[in-house]
Amino acid sequence: MKGGTLQINWHDTKPVLTLDFHPISGILATGGADYDIKLWLIASEEGEKKVPTATYQNSLSYHGSAINVIRFSPSGELLASGADGGELIIWKLHNTDSGQVWKVLKTLSFHRKDVLDLEWSTDGLFLISGSVDNSCLIWDVNKGSVHQILDAHFHYVQGVAWDPLNKYAASLSSDRTCRIYVNKPQNKTKGSEKLNYVCQHLLAKVEPQVVEEVKSAKHHLFHDETLPSFFRRLAWSPDGSFLLVPAGSYKLSPTSEPVNTAYILSRKDLSRQDMPALMLPGASKAVVAVRFCPLAFSLRGLTSCCSSFKLPYRLIFAVATLNSLYVYDTEGIEPIAVLAGLHYAAITDISWSPTAKFLAVSSQDGYCTLLEFENNELGSPVSFSENKQVLSEQNIINVDDLESPERIGKGNAMVIDDTQEKETVKPELESEPKPEPELAQPSVVIPTKEKPAVPSKPAKRRITPMAID
Repeated sequence: MKGGTLQINWHDTKPVLTLDFHPISGILATGGADYDIKLWLIASEEGEKKVPTATYQNSLSYHGSAINVIRFSPSGELLASGADGGELIIWKLHNTDSGQVWKVLKTLSFHRKDVLDLEWSTDGLFLISGSVDNSCLIWDVNKGSVHQILDAHFHYVQGVAWDPLNKYAASLSSDRTCRIYVNKPQNKTKGSEKLNYVCQHLLAKVEPQVVEEVKSAKHHLFHDETLPSFFRRLAWSPDGSFLLVPAGSYKLSPTSEPVNTAYILSRKDLSRQDMPALMLPGASKAVVAVRFCPLAFSLRGLTSCCSSFKLPYRLIFAVATLNSLYVYDTEGIEPIAVLAGLHYAAITDISWSPTAKFLAVSSQDGYCTLLEFENNELGSPVSFSENKQVLSEQNIINVDDLESPERIGKGNAMVIDDTQEKETVKPELESEPKPEPELAQPSVVIPTKEKPAVPSKPAKRRITPMAID
């Protein structure tokens, strides 16, 4: 793996708030506070330590405010962009004699305030969007109209996700709740079913797992509105087997300090409201975005005690905190890689290229980081399309299949160096301009089976992933 922060003028030095790779061509689209969407051609650069290159291709100018989220449709024919003020635009790709051109197809008007996140349905016929107006909207893209309003949240909706199997949708809000909606179709006549999502599960509070003499009150599972990020981007795995939820804040006991985490919800146990199936290790900063690699990879043959998942292949996903990036797979409990000191301001979005060769990260400091994986570095790609139905009915991970905390030994614990992050990440100061030409290079940690020798440094926290029965 190689990469780094590209010191180019992404959006006129203004914050880059979102990015997404085209599912077919691999073109990278970025959206920023300069009101523009920019398209970039990402390519490898020869040399072991060379950072991938980004070549400017085109700009899509129509928005009149900062763009918070952009997502290509599964077919790649459409692009949805959400911005401040409730702007939501659908772009369509046109083939012309001079090349491919993106043009505005529809303007979707209903949100009263900023659109913070959105995602397409698997068939590309519907969109779900989340907004500062506390609502989620499901859009009929062909009609260009609102299909359904989900308005149960009491504060900003900062993340939305659509189940790839088209049964569930999910939303995450700064009201400290995650809501999971199930599709209960209406008007079942001659194969025609009308989507109708109903809130079925609510994840909000949980009792501490440590038993004490006095009955303790439940505590919140998520950060409140003081979390310094516009976004809480959650995601379903590409096979629909589980949902990964950021912005977690978990207390082991009523007297302990909360730990930053991301939760993993098993598809079979979405109704389990007492505790998510699995917690990822905590970091010094809150988790603000998660994103799955679109490909599945063959298993590497690790023993069952090293994994908390029971899948016939490996899935890989990235977890972004405010200042760091972690890359995990479902066959091990340690991250594949940990990157710290990437940016001087908060990370805003992450995206994988369709071939899994590149991983892109955007930040409020006005720059993007690109990581490149060598051929087969992540593993050998396999097809899981044939297994989707099987997974949805039989083999999806269950809480009972997850490894218990006792099975996850201390030898496999993840070490997080708080002092390293604090030294490599410079806080953002309004009164001090950002030193653009001297951005810190990322600090990359590749975990290994054996604990490496560490020179004399301040003590580190040892945090073990936990599966809660």
